[in-house]
Amino acid sequence: MKIIAITQARTGSTRFPNKIMKRIEDKTLLRIHIDRIKKSQKKGIIIIATTRKKNDDIIEIEANNLGVHCYRGDEEDVLDRFYEAAKLHNPDYVVRLTSDCPLIDPSLIDDIVEATIDSNVDYGSNTLIESYPDGQDIEVFTFSALKKAWESARLVSEREHVTPYMKKNLKVLNIHSNNMKFGKVRMTVDEPNDFEVIKRLIDKLGINENWEAYSKLYLSDKTISNVNDSTTRNEGYINSIENDSINLL
Repeated sequence: MKIIAITQARTGSTRFPNKIMKRIEDKTLLRIHIDRIKKSQKKGIIIIATTRKKNDDIIEIEANNLGVHCYRGDEEDVLDRFYEAAKLHNPDYVVRLTSDCPLIDPSLIDDIVEATIDSNVDYGSNTLIESYPDGQDIEVFTFSALKKAWESARLVSEREHVTPYMKKNLKVLNIHSNNMKFGKVRMTVDEPNDFEVIKRLIDKLGINENWEAYSKLYLSDKTISNVNDSTTRNEGYINSIENDSINLL
């Protein structure tokens, strides 16, 4: 069984440019993210999928420094970027992560991978119901599902966000936590106030805690949660749907 982990990364964020290269404890958010993924027992090789833009040369340099693979592809068609990155390694399963989730939990990655494989579905995720923190987003799918989406997806939102076609058309597994309160936790980095939250979580608990410890601190400490709890979850995808169009490939 061959599994690979692909995380998407670019410096050209509209709301918070160069966010993944911001530093905490002299480590970039990208390094924190990758170092935590490396602790997963199920992730296989790690690939950072970035763009061909000159500004993202720094991401390839960081990937080399971290000892992980780097694939450079289309900036807007992220589905194509994922497919081409995965195709080079011919995996059975792909773990999709995003680099704006610096505190991604390696044990949770393992749980989602195991549940997806055991259920014999095309796609498994803890994102279909918002019962896990925003910032612990993990998607696992077969390479054949990725290929099917790459061949069939036409909407811009389906190409930009990689997995919407799978969720709508293939056999899926929803994995949820037993405490819906965790869905109110925001430990992703889309804006500068999100970065401040990550800094405060790490300042209090360090860089190696599990997702539940960070979540419980966030929910109990209003000096942390009040910084970013008014931000809309999945705003980028919502905007994509509202402005959707057919992408004629």
